[in-house]
Amino acid sequence: MPRPPRHDHDAGGDPAVLAAKAALRREVWDAMRAAKVARFPGAEGRIPNFTGAEAAAERLRTTPEWQAARTVKANPDSPQWPVRQRALEDGKTLYMAVPRLAEERPFFLLDPADLADSPRHASSIKGASKSARTVDVDELEPVDLVVTGCVAVGRDGARLGKGGGFSDLEFAVAAAAGLIGPKTVVVTTVHPLQVRDAGVIPVTDHDMAVDVVVTPDEVIETRGRRRGRGRTPAIDFDDLTDDKVAAIPLLQRLRREQLHH
Repeated sequence: MPRPPRHDHDAGGDPAVLAAKAALRREVWDAMRAAKVARFPGAEGRIPNFTGAEAAAERLRTTPEWQAARTVKANPDSPQWPVRQRALEDGKTLYMAVPRLAEERPFFLLDPADLADSPRHASSIKGASKSARTVDVDELEPVDLVVTGCVAVGRDGARLGKGGGFSDLEFAVAAAAGLIGPKTVVVTTVHPLQVRDAGVIPVTDHDMAVDVVVTPDEVIETRGRRRGRGRTPAIDFDDLTDDKVAAIPLLQRLRREQLHH
């Protein structure tokens, strides 16, 4: 059964852009289901796990951007689990967002030298609760590499998520704290069916841009094609609904701090 959509209604933004993004998500999810490349529990409503996720992670591992990184921030979704595993295997400090940013301390810190389980188990959502400690944004170190999940991604670096805006919010919070800057590299691993030509994915000023797209068969360097757009987004509370802010303790705190300044 497809999951009921629960993202666009509280993400905020221009209705026409939201509708175009929703249509593209449906196109990708349907294509992955038809091609039988979406792994359990299916593509709909998710950052879809895909056949070849491990091969894409291995290809990412060969890139100079990966090899140069010492600190990695990664999304918690299933398709990037192999990437998180390899980060720990390669001795990188790993920050992992708590799903839906739902905790007061919304990031897991995984130290490769201090794990309760193997890198494979420690980098899962369930395993992180044993091997990681939760930290607030002011406890994070500057990040060399950001790993993000996508429903679709363009050859121009445009990113389409599942619609909740969580990745963009994480990125904006980290940028505001000085943890992400112009030299921080943003990467994603996807199935080839998730890749779109330049100009196809609609974007807004606060959308995160992807620098390196990795499939099981290809590395796509996109840096420079978007002319810096989306590199250091800021949190715009006017674009966030009250429901969205109420669901994320970090946003509640940041809005209170903004009001007091």
